[in-house]
Amino acid sequence: MDLMQHEDKIFDSIDYAEKRLPTAAYIDCHFINCNFSKANISASDFIGCRFNGCNLSLAVMENTGLKDIAFKDCKLVGIDFSKCSDFLFAVQFENCPLDYSSFYGKKMKKTVFRNCSLKEADFTETDLQMAIFSHCDLINTSFVQSNLEKADFRTARNYTFDPEINRMKKAKFSADGVIGLLAKYNLEIE
Repeated sequence: MDLMQHEDKIFDSIDYAEKRLPTAAYIDCHFINCNFSKANISASDFIGCRFNGCNLSLAVMENTGLKDIAFKDCKLVGIDFSKCSDFLFAVQFENCPLDYSSFYGKKMKKTVFRNCSLKEADFTETDLQMAIFSHCDLINTSFVQSNLEKADFRTARNYTFDPEINRMKKAKFSADGVIGLLAKYNLEIE
């Protein structure tokens, strides 16, 4: 069965809250100020799309394709990105709250998180090689068995993770942020 296809369309101020988005392929579409809160957008394919000012909190994304997607000024609280399709998964985030979201097991090389809140997010077993966390709040965010090689945390804050259970070769940190790498030792640093 072929998916319905939308190409180069603008979706502005549409309310999909707690509804099922029609399963389709959305190619180079722009979603502006749309409400997808608790919506079911499963099995749709988004390719080269931009989301601006949208609320996607608690949206269901079972087998949803997110390929070269930019989220700007969007609310994405409690999203389980681990359920999204792995095929060509590529996202970037700017000025987005992503608190309580899960990226468990995703391949996210070179992903950019800019001015985002990632409180209590889950990056367990996530490949974040060369990812950039620019001015992000990572309080209580979980990094376990994650690949953080060459990732940039220099302007991130409130992170704690264990260098013994994560791959961190050539990851970048500020001098102040290094304390977050020692948290498990319960040291008093002045």
